[in-house]
Amino acid sequence: MRKLLLVTTLIDMENPFALELHDIDKTFASKRQIFSGLSFSLRYGEYVAITGESGIGKSTLLNLIAGLDIPDEGEILINGTLLPKDDNVATLLRRKHFGFIFQAFHILPHLTILQNVALPLLLNQFPIDRAQTMLIAVGLNGREQDFPHQLSGGELQRVAIARALVHQPKLILADEPTGNLDPETAREILNLLRSEIKNSGAAAIIVTHSQFAAQTADRVLQLTASSLIPVHQP
Repeated sequence: MRKLLLVTTLIDMENPFALELHDIDKTFASKRQIFSGLSFSLRYGEYVAITGESGIGKSTLLNLIAGLDIPDEGEILINGTLLPKDDNVATLLRRKHFGFIFQAFHILPHLTILQNVALPLLLNQFPIDRAQTMLIAVGLNGREQDFPHQLSGGELQRVAIARALVHQPKLILADEPTGNLDPETAREILNLLRSEIKNSGAAAIIVTHSQFAAQTADRVLQLTASSLIPVHQP
């Protein structure tokens, strides 16, 4: 019970910052240093796009924030509290309050599309009605009973987005969320993503190579080894 209370406390405390990174260092097993003294903060209701050259560490940064990887030095705070190092507590935190959109989708092949989207609701013991609503929102109404192998790459990406948003998380992390979508669908998905963020007061980071996707964010930052540099938007 104490672990569950800790997860609740992380989010219920009054703090304007959803996320804070302080002096993060990270070196790969190959001894290549990827971050050195990286600091960053993100407020609730804020939608940030992070760009940068391939291999600079954008996906690694998301994994660190999510607690899926551990920095060598520095601190990561969620709502003013240190990201828990206990795996069980961190898992409960991610399950309830994080939404992930992965490049590789991670859609479970043995579940229907509806079951995949409903999974965060079931795990958190929330009503599952919103799963159908999110499938409609991403343009997959009528595909509820299909299995992942019956969908295209772009359709799987839309399932991943619906699943990430369905439980109305407080922190959304998206790795190339429109990478497999045609321009019109990408526009609709980005509009949905921004709307969900603003309506729920969540915070969100998208990692993207797409200039169009980046321009939908409140601010755009370019990742370097030691900083996130503001990018002027036309």
